[in-house]
Amino acid sequence: MNENLEEILKDGISKIEEAKSIEELQEIRRIILGKNSAISEVLKKIGSLSPEIKKEVGMKATEIKEEFTEKINLKEKKLIESKSVLEEPLDLTLPGKKINSGTLHPITQMCYDLNDAFLSLGFEVFSEDEISSEKFVFDNLNFAPDHPARQMMDTYWIEGTENKSANERLCLRPHLTGASVRYLLKNGAPARFVYPGKVYRNEDVDSGHERAFHQYEALIVDKDISFSSGIVMIQTILEKVFGRKVNIRMREGFFPFVEPGYEIDMECLVCGGKGCKVCKHNGWLEIMPGGVIHPNVLKASKLDPDIWTGFYINIGLERLVMMRYGVDDIRLFHSADLRFLNQFK
Repeated sequence: MNENLEEILKDGISKIEEAKSIEELQEIRRIILGKNSAISEVLKKIGSLSPEIKKEVGMKATEIKEEFTEKINLKEKKLIESKSVLEEPLDLTLPGKKINSGTLHPITQMCYDLNDAFLSLGFEVFSEDEISSEKFVFDNLNFAPDHPARQMMDTYWIEGTENKSANERLCLRPHLTGASVRYLLKNGAPARFVYPGKVYRNEDVDSGHERAFHQYEALIVDKDISFSSGIVMIQTILEKVFGRKVNIRMREGFFPFVEPGYEIDMECLVCGGKGCKVCKHNGWLEIMPGGVIHPNVLKASKLDPDIWTGFYINIGLERLVMMRYGVDDIRLFHSADLRFLNQFK
C-alpha cells in the first residue's frame, strides 16, 4: 500500500510541474484531488485494512493531499506572476486608444476662479455645514419673526425640528449669509472673507431657477469701508472672471441683513443685452444682492456698529457660469448629462 502511495505522490507532483496554464492546473487539481482521484480511492478502501496498517496509511494519504494542495498553490502563483497582461500578442501597428479623462464641473471651476480672484485681494476662504439653524439663517440676520422666508413654502426645515425655534430649529441653509455671523463670532474684526457653497430653497424649477444651487458670498468688515470700495470689488471680480469689462448697474433693494441694500445686475452676455429667455428679455440679469452690513447683524456678531461697518455681496454661481459660456438653461448643470458636461473639458 505504501508503494502505491509513493507512486501516486510521484505521479501527482509530475503532473503539477508540467502544467502550462491556470486552466490546465485546475484540471490537474480535479484529477489528483477530486472524488475519483487515486488518493480518494485509497481513502475509500482504508476501512478494510487492519488497525495497524490503517493508521499508517491514513496519515500518509493525508500528508500527500496536503503536499498536493501546497504544490498546486505555489504553481498557481508562479503561473500568475509569469502570465502576460495581454490576452493576445501585442500589435504595435494598431493606433492607440484615447484615454477618457475627467474634468472639473463648470460650477466648480467658476468657484475656483473666484477663490483665486479673492485670494489675490487678501480674502480668506471660509466654509460651514449645509445644515444650519433658524438662529443663524434668520434671527442673526435681522429677519422679522413673521418673515415669509421662515415658512415651509420657502425653507426646507429638518423633520422633527420644524416646530422648535432658534438653535433647535434646523434647516437646509437657504442662503450663505448666516456663515458671516458664525465667522465673525469666531474670528472677530477686521475681516475679509468669502464663503462658497450649496444652498436649498423650495423654488419652482425653470430655466433660471433650481431648488439646489450654489452661492458665493463675500464680506468685508472694517472701521472705514466706503460704498465705492464695494463697487470696485464687484467690478474687479467680474472683470477677472470674464476677462473683460462687464457693464453693471445697481438698483435699490431690500434685504434684512443690509442697510442700504442693492440689487446688482450685469448686462446679459448670452444675448449681449438684446434680450433673451435667460434675462427675461430685458437685457440685464440679476446676479447678486449686496449692500452695507446692517447694524443688527454686527450686534449679533458681538461687534459695535458705531465702530465697525462692512459690505456684502452674494453671487449666484450658476448664473455667472451661464454668462461665461452662453448657457440658457440652469437645469443643464444638474442633469449629469455627459453630452453637456464634456463641452467644458
